[in-house]
Amino acid sequence: MASTTPTIAPLPYWVRGDTNAFFGFGVNVLVNVLTLTGLCLAVVNLPEGEVFGTILPALGIALVAGNIYYTYLARRLARRENRTDVTALPYGPSVPHMFIVIFVIMLPIYLRTQDPVRAWEAGLAWAFIIGVIVLIGAFVGPYIRRYAPRAALLGTLAGISITFISMNPAGQMWRMAWVALPVFALLLIGLLTDVKLPFNFPIGLAALLLGTAIGWAGGAMSVPDVTAAARDIAVAVPSFKLDLLGAGLADMAPLLATAIPLGVYNFTEGMTNVESAATAGDNYNLRSVLLADGAGAVIGAALGSPFPPAVYVGHPGWKAAGGRSGYSMATGVVIALLCFLGMFALLGAIFPTAAIVPILLYIGLLIGAQAFQATPRAHAAAVVAALIPNIAAWATGQIDNALAAAGTTAAAVGDDALNGAGVIYDGLLVLGQGAILAGLVLGAVVVFIIDRRFVRAAIFAGSGAVLSFIGLIHGERIEWNANGQVALGYLFVAVICAVFALGRPAPREPDPQEGEPDQQPDRADLASERTDTDRRTSALPG
Repeated sequence: MASTTPTIAPLPYWVRGDTNAFFGFGVNVLVNVLTLTGLCLAVVNLPEGEVFGTILPALGIALVAGNIYYTYLARRLARRENRTDVTALPYGPSVPHMFIVIFVIMLPIYLRTQDPVRAWEAGLAWAFIIGVIVLIGAFVGPYIRRYAPRAALLGTLAGISITFISMNPAGQMWRMAWVALPVFALLLIGLLTDVKLPFNFPIGLAALLLGTAIGWAGGAMSVPDVTAAARDIAVAVPSFKLDLLGAGLADMAPLLATAIPLGVYNFTEGMTNVESAATAGDNYNLRSVLLADGAGAVIGAALGSPFPPAVYVGHPGWKAAGGRSGYSMATGVVIALLCFLGMFALLGAIFPTAAIVPILLYIGLLIGAQAFQATPRAHAAAVVAALIPNIAAWATGQIDNALAAAGTTAAAVGDDALNGAGVIYDGLLVLGQGAILAGLVLGAVVVFIIDRRFVRAAIFAGSGAVLSFIGLIHGERIEWNANGQVALGYLFVAVICAVFALGRPAPREPDPQEGEPDQQPDRADLASERTDTDRRTSALPG
């Protein structure tokens, strides 16, 4: 009998569905780059030359390299499995990280020194550390995910989304509510229901165009501004900024309190997104994905970008839209060209801010909601516990900024005066330092207490004591005995949990409707959760 050779299906670089996915995903990344551009200029007051001539081209290099790499992974997987329906993973600047690096890392340094370059140096060092941690996470990430409860991880992220992602855009929206609210309504209708626009028009692009039309019709935008921005278009070629990165790394100890937990979150999110793609039928190698994410952050920081890129939530959504491998590469190339040509100043003059920020508010709301939707109902209190340190960090930042605008500081006003006015600044400050990691510890302790797994609760509480003692949480800086009183408090919690563990109480019986209390959902449950989530995020990044 003659042997038969399996037929290898032709693998096109572009299919019709890539067009739909490209416009949806491209608008995602476009909006995010416009947002981080505005944050650099308006919040940290970085010079336009540095933003358009260095930061954006550096980000462009990371994005085009990453998206081409993920296109390569998709095509390699398609050839290996002899399939034509493999969809590339979406990749772009991380939304939570752009707000964290601006408001938590760069802004405090700028307010203290009035030197935007110093703030930029710290941002580069922070992004570099994030990348290194993600690279390490490619090897140790699965072990961390195995033992950290989902409620603690997602609750911490929800704290970031409610504060640093949602609150500032909400304030900007109500400055020009007549522009922003119609955009927000369109997003809610298109993303929280099954209502489709004619011709399946991307909802993100429709919302942006609607807000832009209202803004221009209402006189909120200026033709001279557009003309001036058009004159500033120029080609910018990225180059290494190792001197700035080295200056930031020279004082990196204060950055570790946020870089370490966010790096852990980055590779945890990457693992979750890879699993989401697997439920949709595309089984990517986790280590390859995490190594690419980490390398993108490291290379971007070395070139001058403080914004780490990451794999987005939404792969099954783009797959359902018909996207395959081409949409990812096209998005990376187009966004990179816009960065290299300095087009974002022109785009910022065309699109009103009030038409952009509702998309960010929606992202914040969705991330916050997911923390409760994707965890067992019994763990809701743990999600709230993980929220609280991030809310405290945001509140103290608002207080500090307000006092700085008045020409004073909290230290100058004094704790007694602030307490007398009902502002518990000193306690909020301690609670919010290292908020992301603190939220992870608090949330994990609460989860394991709820589940009567007191040994695990004691271990996490003991970890909190160590982290507080060296200043990674609840401390102003990394040092020995950074906050001994808080460390002692966590140690007492560990002792109490250990005492209860000696009684060997039975762990909490799981509710059949919610799954095991401290385990990740099985793949079928995850697929169900992700399907609904990805439908909502089919025009937005995760």
